[in-house]
Amino acid sequence: MLRFLIRRTLGSLVILLIISAVTFYLFFAIPHDPALLACGKTCTPDALAVIHKNLGIDQPIPVQYWEFLKGLFVGRDFTLGPCNAPCFGYSFANDEPVWDTLIDRLPTTVSLTAGASIVFLFVGLGAGMIAAWKRGTMLDKIFSGGSLVVSSMQIYFLGPLALALFVFQLEWFSNPKYVELTHDPLGWFTGLIIPWVILSTIFTGNYTRMARSTMVEQLQEEHVRTARAKGMSGRYVFFRYAWRGSLVPIITIFGIDLGAMLGGAIITEYTFNLPGLGKLAVAAVTNSDLPLLLGVMLFGAAMILLFNIIVDAAYAFIDPRVRLA
Repeated sequence: MLRFLIRRTLGSLVILLIISAVTFYLFFAIPHDPALLACGKTCTPDALAVIHKNLGIDQPIPVQYWEFLKGLFVGRDFTLGPCNAPCFGYSFANDEPVWDTLIDRLPTTVSLTAGASIVFLFVGLGAGMIAAWKRGTMLDKIFSGGSLVVSSMQIYFLGPLALALFVFQLEWFSNPKYVELTHDPLGWFTGLIIPWVILSTIFTGNYTRMARSTMVEQLQEEHVRTARAKGMSGRYVFFRYAWRGSLVPIITIFGIDLGAMLGGAIITEYTFNLPGLGKLAVAAVTNSDLPLLLGVMLFGAAMILLFNIIVDAAYAFIDPRVRLA
């Protein structure tokens, strides 16, 4: 197991290095000078040169990239001040340290991801299990058809619709907002109910279909038929053998989805004006903010890679037939 974790970690570091290099060089392929945003309308060549130096973009691109990599491990010194490791630099837009900005926005994204994950796992897997247990019945058809309808919906359509209906017309909920859990637990919960439900909608349909198909496949396995032939009850066989075997593909997709959402649920955060990593990524692209863009990109990629490693390591505990070489 230890060798597996070390090998996968080293491979993930290489992937992050490639992502950072591609993002870095593609940024400078765009015919737009980020210093112009800070220079203003009355910009002079001298003022522009000063801003280039302050932002650290007055050097050749390879030199800038090397300084960026060094800053991640040992920190850097900028005109704006020192930047301790891990240093992603200072934002071009507001001169704030990128790492501090990421940490400040992270609780919103974590809260949104955690709540939505609980909803779509509970509802999606529950509906899929019931559909597999009642395969061929009307209940199975309702759940299967409903999952197709739900998964075809889009957040940018359901979000404004939910706001118009439940917030402004019926006034069942307040306008979604993020409140720190430690300051106001009830406000934190009520402010994120609608974003949780909307974000989990598409995932719920996908997990319902996946849980049903994998469960039906597991129920046809030889070891399940053998357990039934030994006289074990259908309920015991369903949960003890079939359910455990069906978890492997579900956990695989869940690890990818969870890592992607932790990297920033862009559409949901933008729809409900939640100050998370997703909305931060949109601002970085809009403002051509390279340090901020690199920070969000690398953090999101790291989350996906981390949860993939965790999922692969969990296989050996879920399914005894899986061995990690």
